[in-house]
Amino acid sequence: MILMEIVSIRNQTITEFVLLGFSDVAELHLLFFIVFTLIYTSIIVGNMLIIVAVVSSPRLHTPMYFFLVNLSFLEILYTSTVVPKMLEGFLREAAISVAGCLLQFYIFGSLATAECFVLAVMAYDRYLAICHPLRYPLLMGPRWCLGLVVIAWLSAFMVGGLIVGLMAQLRFCGPNHIDHFYCDFTPLMGLACSDPSIAQLTTFILSVVCLTVPFGLILTSYARIVVAVLRVPAGASRRKAFSTCSSHLAVVSTFYGTLIVLYIAPSAVHSQLLSKVFALLYTVVTPLFNPVIYTLRNKEVHQALWRLLYMKQTETLD
Repeated sequence: MILMEIVSIRNQTITEFVLLGFSDVAELHLLFFIVFTLIYTSIIVGNMLIIVAVVSSPRLHTPMYFFLVNLSFLEILYTSTVVPKMLEGFLREAAISVAGCLLQFYIFGSLATAECFVLAVMAYDRYLAICHPLRYPLLMGPRWCLGLVVIAWLSAFMVGGLIVGLMAQLRFCGPNHIDHFYCDFTPLMGLACSDPSIAQLTTFILSVVCLTVPFGLILTSYARIVVAVLRVPAGASRRKAFSTCSSHLAVVSTFYGTLIVLYIAPSAVHSQLLSKVFALLYTVVTPLFNPVIYTLRNKEVHQALWRLLYMKQTETLD
């Protein structure tokens, strides 16, 4: 009789998942809610300030800052896809429909993939600016910049659509508890009742391509930048070149490093808690780094923000 009930339950298709989040440290939920709410607010405000500063300052209407605006916009979107549901999990049981779960993974995965491509484009832009300064305006014109961004976004959403299309063909019949704070690929595949091998293989291949190819382009670009900069006599020019690239490298090392570990070499992560901690690095920490690095360490953005603040104060006094 019990066996028949178990078989009956496993033959039923579930309609929703429950995100367990950090249920194993329930006593810290209130603290986590406050901390991550502050971090999420900082991410939104910080990245919005970058967008406003670049859009409002004609001096920043250059390819480098055009790509930076895209990066900030991407991080606002994909953080907003994940963090609100995580915050809900700190206050109550975070339930999400199967369709909503697949949609969350599609949007988040596509935006994260687009960021991989945009970071590579930013590295290529810095390579052209430093290694080919005379040809830079011609090589990185407005149409070419727009085309690179459009290709990055469209190709990312096509990759995400292919993966989610395969995931949507799977059957989920229970259990329905996802041991994560968002609908990630690996925990979802562990709950599938039908064979997920095709989806897993496809995702692995696409992850290798979408992570290693852009990362390889980034490393190649910066290797050439280093070689070019070392040829310049030590002084202000060399320091400025390294300063321009160091902020980008800080974001890249955190973002790609965690994604490669989780999606290409998941066996390196030996616990689900550690997997969640790694996931926090690219869902929360990296988007927080972006405004901090580009505003505190970038004089041009810093000056644009001060000019914007001064103009607002002048308008208020008038």
